[in-house]
Amino acid sequence: MKLHYVPLITKAIEEDLGKHGDITSDSVLDRKQKGSAVLISKSRGVLCGLEVFEDTFFYIDKDLRIETFFKDGDMVQSGDKITIISGSLNSILKAERTALNFIQRLSGIASMSYEFVREIEGTKAKILDTRKTLPGFRVLDKYAVMTGGAENHRTGLYDMFLIKDNHISASGGIGKAVSAVLEYKQKRGINSPVEIEVKSVEEFKEAMELSVDRIMLDNMDMIEIEKCVELNKSLKEPKKIEVSGNVSLLTVRNIAETGVDFISVGSLTHSVKAMDFSLLVRMEKN
Repeated sequence: MKLHYVPLITKAIEEDLGKHGDITSDSVLDRKQKGSAVLISKSRGVLCGLEVFEDTFFYIDKDLRIETFFKDGDMVQSGDKITIISGSLNSILKAERTALNFIQRLSGIASMSYEFVREIEGTKAKILDTRKTLPGFRVLDKYAVMTGGAENHRTGLYDMFLIKDNHISASGGIGKAVSAVLEYKQKRGINSPVEIEVKSVEEFKEAMELSVDRIMLDNMDMIEIEKCVELNKSLKEPKKIEVSGNVSLLTVRNIAETGVDFISVGSLTHSVKAMDFSLLVRMEKN
């Protein structure tokens, strides 16, 4: 994962320091001034992003020292001390905001993922993320989803065939779209699974007779979802069924109890509420 986030740290630090650096810290602080900073959780949630948090400080100053008391995936409470960073106070202040931005976003995603997973406990359904990630942050966002106990959908456009409504319209129908995908798949020797999106029970009936691995029920109501699940039971080899579209913590349990296999939730990453942390800085006395 480090290969993916180091460029993000570099870009974030560059946009924060600009051409002249941290002009406030550089003007107020002696560069030799030592100090420490304690990362404190200000809310309950699933911790995620410690590695990128720490590496942001080390990017600024490799001589900083960091002591960590938790690990990614731990449930932390308000008031918990997560890490202590020690060394150059100037360096700590330069990295502070960027490091917090990383850990607050990723912990927010992990915490939301945990809430959805907890809500459907006891059902066979699995919570999936989507490609609705912050541009450039997909690997980190999807790592946070898994840290919270949910699972990843496809990573990008390259690792799964997902035939959506625009593909269906452009190709002239569900059958033609699936045939084109299967022909392409065979010709290119691609072994990726095939999923198709449907918007009605009638479209589901058509799709369930085709050679697809998964069928996505897009923005269907509960009655339609239940009908599709029942129809699917009539197949000798039932398709995997995924539900997508405006899923919330208030509706996800009812959806899971219909017997679907997957529920994809875009809000895990596109509408995440950052988890609240603070960094309390102390100057070392001479």
